[in-house]
Amino acid sequence: TGYYGDGLNAIIVFAACFLPDSSRTDYNYVMENLFLYVISTLELMVAEDYMIVYLNGATPRRRMPGLGWMKKCYQMIDRRLRKNLKSFIIVHPSWFIRTILAVTRPFISSKFSSKIQYVNTLAELREMIPMEYVHIPDSIVK
Repeated sequence: TGYYGDGLNAIIVFAACFLPDSSRTDYNYVMENLFLYVISTLELMVAEDYMIVYLNGATPRRRMPGLGWMKKCYQMIDRRLRKNLKSFIIVHPSWFIRTILAVTRPFISSKFSSKIQYVNTLAELREMIPMEYVHIPDSIVK
């Protein structure tokens, strides 16, 4: 997590490579609690505008969250949090992520869809946000 701009707006960095492996027997339980933790943290942090940077690089397919989980997350995020989200940046988007988002686009609001941005390199990300406030894990940098 970091901040940008004069109003100290939040930048939430989410590295998918650290998500649990879907082969775990308690995978659904872990993902459910992870989601609740993320939402409660957002509720506490986000008074104003914020952005989410989703780091998809160095993530094997078995660690990527499933479509059902992502849909549930979207539905459970209250209107204020959705409204205050200024951009959802996906760094190193895989074919799988692009396909999932293309398929789900008709089911999510056009306002939310317009906030999604794909970034192919960390250099491209640097042009969009101040990187001194953002921690990128070494595995993704490599």
